[in-house]
Amino acid sequence: MMSDRKQPTQIEAHELLLSAATVPLLAGLIAARVASEMVMNLSQASEEIFRGDRLPILHFTQSPDSES
Repeated sequence: MMSDRKQPTQIEAHELLLSAATVPLLAGLIAARVASEMVMNLSQASEEIFRGDRLPILHFTQSPDSES
């Protein structure tokens, strides 16, 4: 009957798997957040490149046919 009792220091398999999976899961969440912030910063930087006030102003001359 003594062998049926769980020893306080004995770790069950599911507890070991849970504790082993916690660190990679948290690392993955942090990496995903950092990657998301990098993509947002990259998109904001590319938006600044293509903004209208950064482009040169083009002066169009009207042809004589379109004035009448």
